[in-house]
Amino acid sequence: MRSATPLGIICGLVFSLIQAQALSQPIGADDPAVLSALREPGAIVLIRHAQTVSGIGDPAHFRLDDCSTQRNLSQEGLAQSARFGRWLVSHGLRPKRVRSSQWCRCLDTATAAFAGAIAVEPWSALNSFFQGHGNRDAQLAAAKAEVARNRGGLEVWVTHQVVISSLTGSSVAMGEFLVVKANTSGQLQVLGRGLVN
Repeated sequence: MRSATPLGIICGLVFSLIQAQALSQPIGADDPAVLSALREPGAIVLIRHAQTVSGIGDPAHFRLDDCSTQRNLSQEGLAQSARFGRWLVSHGLRPKRVRSSQWCRCLDTATAAFAGAIAVEPWSALNSFFQGHGNRDAQLAAAKAEVARNRGGLEVWVTHQVVISSLTGSSVAMGEFLVVKANTSGQLQVLGRGLVN
């Protein structure tokens, strides 16, 4: 059997990188595959909070009960959240449940998206565990158990990059979402991803 030439190896690597990059890019939320995924029984939208003011993590004096000590949504983030809510309505998608991290930027994303039409339930399992917050293993176990239990209508969970990447292995931009559900073995699987512009 002939061994691959250096040029063949390089071409193969370049193709693999291009393919990997394409798969990691946000897909327009109106993609038929994304809309189909959202209508799957047991589907859950894992959405990262919308655009924030600049920064990483939270200030050193962070307090969960005081939004002024946290990194919060920017005006664009509030508008982005509202667009997400309107987009769901425009496609006849009404979540049966909306859960959110207790961080203000997540609660504000959920509130701006659903404008009081659907109650937002704060849920500690969706809290960030970046910078030593929370209990990573316990939170992920609780979230995975809920994904496995959900067999009914659409749910929306507003959370953080660290939670989404730990649950799915995928990174998402602010305001980007993944559609997930449990497979027949009860394991979480990603059905689609989208970003409402």
